[in-house]
Amino acid sequence: MEASFQITLQIVIAVLAGTLAQLLAAFLKVPSIVFLLLFGIVLGPDVSGLLHPNLLGTGLEVIVALCVAVILFEGGLNLELRDLGKVSGSLRNLVTLGTLITLMGGGMAAHWLGEFPWPIAFLYASLVVVTGPTVVSPLLKHVKVDRQVAALLEGEGVLIDPVGAILAVVVLDTILNAHANPSIAISGLFLRLGIGGAIGAAGGWLLGFILKRGNFLSEDLKNLVVLAGLWGLFALAQSIRSESGLMATVVAGIVLNASSVPEERLLRRFKGQLTILSVSVLFILLSADLSLDSVLALGWGSLYTVLVLMFVVRPLSISLCTLNSDLNWRQKLFVSWIAPRGIVSASVASLFSILLTQRGINGGDSIKALVFLTIMMTVFLQGLTASWVARALQITSQEATGVVIVGCNSLSRLIAHLFQDRGESVVLIDTDPEACRIAEQQGLRVFLSSGLDTRVLEEAGLTSVGTFLAMTSNGEVNLVLAQRAAEEFAPPRVLAVFPRDPQASTANNKAKVQQAFVSHLHIKTWNEYLSEGKVRLGETALKEDGFAFQQAHLQVLISSGDLMPLLMERDDRFLVVPATEEWQAGDRIIYLLHDPRPNLLKRLSGASPSSRLSLEKLPEVEEVPIASPALEVPLEKA
Repeated sequence: MEASFQITLQIVIAVLAGTLAQLLAAFLKVPSIVFLLLFGIVLGPDVSGLLHPNLLGTGLEVIVALCVAVILFEGGLNLELRDLGKVSGSLRNLVTLGTLITLMGGGMAAHWLGEFPWPIAFLYASLVVVTGPTVVSPLLKHVKVDRQVAALLEGEGVLIDPVGAILAVVVLDTILNAHANPSIAISGLFLRLGIGGAIGAAGGWLLGFILKRGNFLSEDLKNLVVLAGLWGLFALAQSIRSESGLMATVVAGIVLNASSVPEERLLRRFKGQLTILSVSVLFILLSADLSLDSVLALGWGSLYTVLVLMFVVRPLSISLCTLNSDLNWRQKLFVSWIAPRGIVSASVASLFSILLTQRGINGGDSIKALVFLTIMMTVFLQGLTASWVARALQITSQEATGVVIVGCNSLSRLIAHLFQDRGESVVLIDTDPEACRIAEQQGLRVFLSSGLDTRVLEEAGLTSVGTFLAMTSNGEVNLVLAQRAAEEFAPPRVLAVFPRDPQASTANNKAKVQQAFVSHLHIKTWNEYLSEGKVRLGETALKEDGFAFQQAHLQVLISSGDLMPLLMERDDRFLVVPATEEWQAGDRIIYLLHDPRPNLLKRLSGASPSSRLSLEKLPEVEEVPIASPALEVPLEKA
């Protein structure tokens, strides 16, 4: 009873510490692995002694295997094949040529600088060829880079994990069987990849078939079916050929993702929660099992080995693998900088350390220590500086342009033309055939479909544009559309026209979805104004001198319902105006002004009868009634 309680206590401490680390990381907006490593080391035998993973015995290997299977399956499930198509050549090169470059470069560095024997040096290099989705994916959630870079990093992290793990097993087999034929080792690598890929593809298709036809299954039961299925595929592949199970789980996730199963969003959420729990527990247990003395005993040569891996081998690999790609030098430099190692490197290194020790081969503890040193240095140096590097290189997704608009009314077509005249991509989506026909006649790209269709949103390019705008005539529908777009695609800017205090709106939803234009917008009224020609399109620049009066004058016109701000140009970026936006001096505001004069009177005053509105400086807005800056001081004193 006492022994079982001690094991229970170890798991409870690991879960509590892992959850606390995740909370701190989310609050401080840093990669969670930073705190997971710190907490694990502090709780381990070398510091506080609260956590002793060795008490789990072989149970630790079981936990590692099952958790890694969940992590890799979730990575495959979240891979966006549409995005991967844009970087497929570079990704293929990274998984093949990049793996070879890292293996050779890391091995030579570990031998010449770290003074490891050649077999142990290449075993280390095989363990660190992987980057790991457990670190890269959370990192990219905090650091919003453009979709092409994110797709390449995420794809590399997911696909290279099983390749790296299997490669490490082949290298280990070669060390343990020194007289084996090299051709046998190479054939073993491809055999494991082939067996795992075949089982994963068949199993992923079968899971998709069950989820599509299993209408009698509840959502909770569907999630359990998938979990049991992926562990079953992992065990089947492992029983046929050791270490082929990792490839099976990745391929199963990719195939299931491509199957378009119903309620896929709920499935991803469940697997995402399992992955967070798995990563948290594994990193705590494995880092607690690390001997600090073994890390300190490595010496300066091992430190130089990791630095060469980061600053020589990785940039060389990226430059060669992306030679003929569309990536610019800024994107390539960022990809070169981001290569943090993760849970697969840590878990496989821990298992190999045990195997080498059992076989009486020196270097098991040193290999594990060097791998963890690599994880710590790459995570701390690259993970904590990724946001700064992305901003310095100007590749954050906030720089993304273009807009996807749901709603094909007169107002949305006007906004679409303004974006199009700016040279940005524009797509309109609506279920009204007549409205779509009018938009097409005006030269706009249109999809006759529902804004809830994720396939249409993908085809419209929502994965790469900067703005999503929902502006149908139904405010509640707009909010639902915007929330769905924010959850599924996470574009930098998500806006919608919706009631000021809708019942469905929560604090969390408001954080994701901004209210467009003004808080009280009668979209039907403004569409009628546009149809009847009772509006004028104006622009004004907010100036430093008299800014407060200029802003107050605009707010009075907005409150009276005579003016509606549409777009704002700030720092060379073209943005839809959010209702809560605080304007700044230097902003250029494009707006609609209600002009109720009869059409005949407008023509007599020189107004153009053209159907397209033209931008102009309107005296009603430019001539601010309270124009004298000299009045500011008396008014403030009053």
